[in-house]
Amino acid sequence: MTLQHVALETRQGDIGAELRFWALLGFEPVAAPGRLAARATWVQSGARQIHLLHTEDPVIPPHGHVAVVCPDYAPTLDALREAGFEVDERARHWGEPRCFTRSPGGHRVEVMAAPPP
Repeated sequence: MTLQHVALETRQGDIGAELRFWALLGFEPVAAPGRLAARATWVQSGARQIHLLHTEDPVIPPHGHVAVVCPDYAPTLDALREAGFEVDERARHWGEPRCFTRSPGGHRVEVMAAPPP
């Protein structure tokens, strides 16, 4: 079994900034099929997607998060910082660097150099 996508509620006005944020993490826009395109914006990296669900009042969990593996970890952190995102580096529980940041819509995102073993 493989996780295919995560859906995040996002204000319509934040979609452009969210697309720029996810591009820094290696995700590119893809077309949502049919009528879904009117209510969601999709981005994809490899076989994995983030679905940005358009809503006026998004629910943003304070500690829940999406985790992404970025093999180009250091350059990715540099790009996030240069774009104005705060990066909170965390303990290396499995020996690999990782950090947390927040997307423009407020979602917590963990960025990892490698996944846990």
